Amino acid sequence: MHGLAENVVSDTRQGVGRPKINEEQTPGRFRAGTMARIDAVLADKEKRSDFIREAVERELERREKER
Repeated sequence: MHGLAENVVSDTRQGVGRPKINEEQTPGRFRAGTMARIDAVLADKEKRSDFIREAVERELERREKER
């Protein structure tokens, strides 16, 4: 009879999946119509949250260079 314990390859625990890259969250309020404007320029299958995150990162990099 074979049990699960006999098939153990390693006794170390491994995480499953990708590491978290988006750990911080904050709600944001935008002017009326902003979401529609964003949606209108999204690439095929692009997520609105990805667009906003990338836009914020670009602006942060731009401002940090000015310092």
